[in-house]
Amino acid sequence: MQQVFVKFDDADQVRNFVNAVSSVDANFELGSGRRVVDPKSILGVFALDLARPQRLVCDSDDSAMLDKISPYLLQGTAC
Repeated sequence: MQQVFVKFDDADQVRNFVNAVSSVDANFELGSGRRVVDPKSILGVFALDLARPQRLVCDSDDSAMLDKISPYLLQGTAC
């Protein structure tokens, strides 16, 4: 299991992030606090407060997944 924090600057980044996560065969959760959504759903991601960093949890230990989402990672937040 991996946990990182992601942050988006604009809608294009959200769209590209959803496409990248959708290409990975693993289960994900994205959110903060009690609001958690499926990051493979663009509407779910837009329902979050994107002005704040969001916690992404993945049930895979595949490091290639982190490479795909690296543009959206906050530095120094891997757990």
